[in-house]
Amino acid sequence: MSDGLRLSVIIAAYNEERTIAAVVDKVRRVPLPIEIVAVNDGSTDGTGTVIDRLRGERMIDVALHHPVNRGKGAALRTGIAGASGDVIVVQDADLEYDPQEFIRLLQPILHGKADAVFGSRFLGGDHRVLYFWHSVGNKLLTLLSNMFSNLNLTDMETCYKMVRAPLLKSLPLTSDRFGFEPEVTARLAQARARVWEIGISYSGRTYAEGKKIGWQDGAAAIWHVIRFNLFPPAPPKPDHERVSTPAPEPAGR
Repeated sequence: MSDGLRLSVIIAAYNEERTIAAVVDKVRRVPLPIEIVAVNDGSTDGTGTVIDRLRGERMIDVALHHPVNRGKGAALRTGIAGASGDVIVVQDADLEYDPQEFIRLLQPILHGKADAVFGSRFLGGDHRVLYFWHSVGNKLLTLLSNMFSNLNLTDMETCYKMVRAPLLKSLPLTSDRFGFEPEVTARLAQARARVWEIGISYSGRTYAEGKKIGWQDGAAAIWHVIRFNLFPPAPPKPDHERVSTPAPEPAGR
């Protein structure tokens, strides 16, 4: 089913003590060769303790901890750096996304058709009915991102972005909070990656159930879309430009 490819699943968790064990269990039930990399992003509840316990039980392969909360993007960069699989995907530490979708998301990569696959919540998959204005905001941000990137995505903000590991590790990612989604989308477009979309199911949370993203993050996402698309990273300098020039010898020697 995976043709020998190993999938690294990055789980960034901040105060998800109630759900992290259930999420890890659901990921482990996926019939694929999987490496789970869990990043505790400075949680103030028992999330870190649960992650360490699951690591001891070999439910988690790599357990990483931030001493203070640095944000989702920073936690994902830590996880990406610590992953050793051939393909990488992000799994939120709540129960909104179903890991069984990994099997379908992997197929375009497995068959050599894609470098990255986005799981879209707006392509007809089963979903919990929740906030109207959240869906409007997501679609507007996706439209804005598409206008700059020239992609025709339906869900730029989706958590499920499955990417070939060498490509993802090569992208210059810098965003610390929820700007990760528009940034990685812009960087994939700038890298001329072959991007596919597949419809997925989605069971969103209410704020009472622990949802963290707010209108401030949506407003910031507009700036992130503009910033990361209009200001691509500078190309790396050739090796000969990075070599320091020896200091001249003192005169008279």
